[in-house]
Amino acid sequence: MTLKALLAASVSATLIAALTVPASAEVSQRTIRIANGIAADHPVGDGVDAMTQCIAERTDGAWTVNAFWSSALGDDLQSAQSLRSGTLEMVISSSSPLVAIEPALGVFDLPFLISSEQEADALLDGEFGQYIADMMPKHNLVNLSYWENGFRNLSNSLRPVESLEDFKGMRVRVMQNNIFLDTFQTLGTNATPMAFGEVFTALETGAIDAQENPYVTIDTSRFFEVQDYVSNTRHAYTPFMVLFSKPIFDTYSAEEQQILQECSVVGRDVQRKASRTLSEQSLQRIKDAGLEVNDISPENMAKIREAVQGVYERSAATIGAEVVERVNAALAEIRG
Repeated sequence: MTLKALLAASVSATLIAALTVPASAEVSQRTIRIANGIAADHPVGDGVDAMTQCIAERTDGAWTVNAFWSSALGDDLQSAQSLRSGTLEMVISSSSPLVAIEPALGVFDLPFLISSEQEADALLDGEFGQYIADMMPKHNLVNLSYWENGFRNLSNSLRPVESLEDFKGMRVRVMQNNIFLDTFQTLGTNATPMAFGEVFTALETGAIDAQENPYVTIDTSRFFEVQDYVSNTRHAYTPFMVLFSKPIFDTYSAEEQQILQECSVVGRDVQRKASRTLSEQSLQRIKDAGLEVNDISPENMAKIREAVQGVYERSAATIGAEVVERVNAALAEIRG
């Protein structure tokens, strides 16, 4: 079965389960604009399509959903600020830029916090995810659900990264984010904050040696043209948050709010499946392009994890000690 057919079947199956509340007099004519920082062919596009289909079914076509891609309405943080002021309905944003609004979201940037996709799902869809979501209304934001950005991995043009020592002296581009900067400096690299749009040229000219992103991004951004090695570091899992404007959300009926939340979950399930399928395909394309891909042994990974424990301690004051304690407790319970 093709990916498109698989996703179509998944949408249909999920919609059947979701169509429990028919459209009624409590559903008004509405237009929802969705801002995104990524391109329409990203797995987020599959999630938006599924969510839009669900909304059309649940509202009998009373709502119009318009998605704007590639930061057409501004970057993630700018779009989130528009939500807060009530001038935009929805944004699907990585949690990382939103640390500027809610510092507790920095918990998802902590290195090696989450070990698997199954852990991520259990954490985000459980009590801890709700605990974080409950922080958003004070910022005039409503988090409808968590979608997947994926595990981040390191690519570079110098050598395979197989141990802690292999990080030393490597010039690594990181997001403009203090926790990522601290993590890679602690690992011994020359960490360089840089806007994403500048990364390919910086790699091509040799201004930097390395960058870190999910496999899908390494593939679709064609970093394989200017890199030689990819190491399966899986050093961070940062989710997407599906955020809605609270000032607008508060004007919706209870039924309309339920439609938004449930259709967002329909989109979540399709998006995660598409993300994981595409990640495997992207990894194969990276290999086919000639990049050397390596895993890190459990023994060496344990040393790397130990080396960055200080990042947790230094970040606790900003994130909130209670938040860090709660996430560790939640993960300990998930792991049994």
